[in-house]
Amino acid sequence: MAGRPKIYTKTGDKGTSALFTGERRPKDDVVFDALGTNDELSSFIGLAREFCLEQGAGVQGMVNQLEQIQCLLQDIGANIATPRDLATAPRLARTEFDSDGQHVQDLESWIDTMDQELPPLTAFILPSGGKAAAALHVARSVSRRTERRVVPLAQEQRVDKSVAIYLNRLSDYLFTCGRYAAMKADRAEVVYKKPRPPRVKRGAKTDDIE
Repeated sequence: MAGRPKIYTKTGDKGTSALFTGERRPKDDVVFDALGTNDELSSFIGLAREFCLEQGAGVQGMVNQLEQIQCLLQDIGANIATPRDLATAPRLARTEFDSDGQHVQDLESWIDTMDQELPPLTAFILPSGGKAAAALHVARSVSRRTERRVVPLAQEQRVDKSVAIYLNRLSDYLFTCGRYAAMKADRAEVVYKKPRPPRVKRGAKTDDIE
């Protein structure tokens, strides 16, 4: 169709990509590593959200929350792609993230609401509890990895510190969501049990270990 923009631009064929400031950097730059991991996190949250939609009962509110979080991750991407130490004041203002901490407060409120219904956590649990719960645990682990990519940038004042704080709280939220989804699916959480060492028959050789 005439005038329709193409998906491929070919501008990255030489191994560089552009930041929101217009600066081009190698694709393996730490900023693009953080951006890519943030995008991966949004994708896994989207997958978890689809499983929550399938599960239905008891997790409808979570579905809306996860969609809101995906939108906020887009804003986080804009913040990461606009180095705070190099961008102009208008760009900094346009891409500022959670300056008043309201988004973190929302996560904490959602965590507290779910936690009131959950049984106390008395042991380490393994990612489990049905498709929605397991997918939420995957998203939680990717959130931790995203945080690890962002923290060095925040320490160097290249990303707003509020981004790192939000990602830290997000992993707590996703962990709680995983437990909550398992409970609403009436699935028992799988508790970590230290594996027992293999039993050796008396007088047996190591090849005879059961």
